[in-house]
Amino acid sequence: MKIITLTLNPAFDVHCHVENFSLYHEHLAKITDRDASGKGINISRALKACDTESLALMVLGDENGESFARAIAADGLRSKSVTVPGRIRENITVHTNGAPETRISFAGFAADKTLLDQVNALLEGELDSETLVTFTGRNPEGLDMADVKYFIRGLEARGARVVIDSRSFTLEDILDVRPWMIKPNQEEISAYLGRPIESFDEVAAAAEELYGKGIANVMISLGEQGAMIVCDNGRFVATPPRIDAISTIGAGDSSIAGFLAATAEGEEPEEALRRAVCYGSGACLTEGTRPPRAEDVESLMHRVTLKKI
Repeated sequence: MKIITLTLNPAFDVHCHVENFSLYHEHLAKITDRDASGKGINISRALKACDTESLALMVLGDENGESFARAIAADGLRSKSVTVPGRIRENITVHTNGAPETRISFAGFAADKTLLDQVNALLEGELDSETLVTFTGRNPEGLDMADVKYFIRGLEARGARVVIDSRSFTLEDILDVRPWMIKPNQEEISAYLGRPIESFDEVAAAAEELYGKGIANVMISLGEQGAMIVCDNGRFVATPPRIDAISTIGAGDSSIAGFLAATAEGEEPEEALRRAVCYGSGACLTEGTRPPRAEDVESLMHRVTLKKI
């Protein structure tokens, strides 16, 4: 089974440390990491770290795309790219003593319908019923949602199983394309359904509701409590052991990678959920957006509990 990740709106994730950061003051920052990132890239990187291959299809800005492409090549990712005018956006995360992280995000390049035509050209001959495609992250500015949905329907018409994890989509948009899988967190599923989703029972009922609308796999992130899925085999929850998290950035992307890796190996959705939680928890044991280490995933596999509910 083939896995393709789409990153239409990539980013450079810059992490820096500031002693005793406070607002309205000038600070000297020490850059601790600078990663070529984006949700699709994060998924491909997590897959690669745990010995599953994928094709990372990405859009690059002509002003700073060369350095992004070099970073992807250095990670050993197999990739294809489209280049458009403008800059790849930058996200700056400020780490300081005894306080939560602060993130500053800059706008990147804009795009139009022709971008999707170029991406379709790169996908020529790549799609069939044994292909998993991720459509993750926010859409670039300028893309019309009607064109995005037409593009996704085209992927599905060629047999691809599409995974959506993007705040650019409303529930109506998602139901228009009915992807094979979605992975909202509790905040996102509350926004989809227009009501607070807080308790465990409410999460389960919401996942069941979305599954009933024609989405084959509804996986909901539960933070440190793991994740839940409603699928053809029933409702399941996977719970990780308590860990000392270093950074939660990119953990959701890694959980998607785990689910896809297990699916590509022929596992049932509930076992893919277990793998998803292992990857997501493993990612929390590394700094910044770095992927989980294979040895951590292996260790967690024996400590994540899976239960049918």
